[in-house]
Amino acid sequence: MNAAATHAVLSAHPRASLDEAERQTASIDRSGYVPPSFADGVIFAQSIDDVVLAMKLAHEHGAVIVPRGAGTGLAAGSSAQAGQIVLDMSRMDKILHIDPVEATALVQPGVINAAVNQAAGEHGLFYAPDPASTAICSIGGNIATNAGGMWCAKYGVTRESVLSLLVVLPDGQLLRTGRRTIKGVAGYDMNALMIGSEGTLGIVVEALLRLRPKPKHTATLVAYFPDEDTAAQAASAVIAQRLTPSVLELMCGKTLKAVDAALGTEHESRGGALLLAQTDGYGAQLEMQALRDAIAPLAGRIELAKDAQEAEALIEARRQAIPSMEKLGTASICDIGVPRNRLAEAFAGLHRIQDERGVSIFTIAHAADGNLHPIIVVPEDQSITTGAPKAALGDMFYLAQSLGGTLTGEHGIGRLKQDWMAEELGETSLDLQRRVRAVFDPQGILNPGKAI
Repeated sequence: MNAAATHAVLSAHPRASLDEAERQTASIDRSGYVPPSFADGVIFAQSIDDVVLAMKLAHEHGAVIVPRGAGTGLAAGSSAQAGQIVLDMSRMDKILHIDPVEATALVQPGVINAAVNQAAGEHGLFYAPDPASTAICSIGGNIATNAGGMWCAKYGVTRESVLSLLVVLPDGQLLRTGRRTIKGVAGYDMNALMIGSEGTLGIVVEALLRLRPKPKHTATLVAYFPDEDTAAQAASAVIAQRLTPSVLELMCGKTLKAVDAALGTEHESRGGALLLAQTDGYGAQLEMQALRDAIAPLAGRIELAKDAQEAEALIEARRQAIPSMEKLGTASICDIGVPRNRLAEAFAGLHRIQDERGVSIFTIAHAADGNLHPIIVVPEDQSITTGAPKAALGDMFYLAQSLGGTLTGEHGIGRLKQDWMAEELGETSLDLQRRVRAVFDPQGILNPGKAI
């Protein structure tokens, strides 16, 4: 794991770059984490053969490879430093085939999430995993982190929408996981093992995605509340009524203020928190009426979107929440999950952490599945990995744990959340996972220091 090893790989690979600006860009993701140094070089893969060659060379020389998609990760899962090589997959960005009858799409890992949905939409289909960063995140990165998004409470996270993968292993071998059929239980589920492994077991070079029929009808509602706690109670009331909205998003008052400043909207003037709901399918209107009835006793104001354009504007406001915060400074985005009936307690705990640590916390949440994103925003010259921001991040994990929740719902562990893994999983589980990782990568050359 030294400069000689990385030099040998970079010298032998035709797609390698030593350009300083490219090395720096490739070493940093969207998490706000800045590594102490930058990768020795970048390999810009354009084909499966490029990836196979990179891993064979790395295996031969003992060089460390860090896979990278679009660089939109929020846990420093693709961050790299000196003594490492970034394997950039963003140029493998083709949609290879869409089968409208079987409702599948065969894609390369660098394809942007929104591009898949655009192509699928031409056949009356859609791809369900829908991160807020859909316009800029790649399918390969979504697979690496088992990404979720706004639709996942109804349609599932990435794992439920990936049928099969073609993976390059750390020694350069090709592995096919999963199958082309919807059902299949032969052998261990290697497909599920790869999804969410953060590029530590292999590198995805093709994915067969499951598409779904576009809903014929959609209803969209926005409701305003005096504060986040009340909005969280309303979200819990929706779940208690056994409703399954396709979207149920919560934004706190500080987030509304940031979005208003960035987009010129006026959400904050209507309430101290917002709940955005969407129902779909043939019973969309009936389910929306039941949802409205459930939240009405708590809401200060409820508005139904009049048309598709108004509905999309509301969805876009939610998508722009994090970019709006990033205009205010460096954002450290947490990703805790709690039981859905404890959302209000989670918000109360976040208020306490903000006061005790003296940090500024903005919160958005996928309220339908209890996944909160408390976001610490600091001045651009302040570190997010030391001092009060780091302490607050730990507090958030312990808060989630105390409520029966988890350290991460969809962003992954990366480098930023390693400190709390043992407390959530326990040493027995961690030891087994490390042994599984060693089976795939006995040399430890693939994205070390990430995931587990």
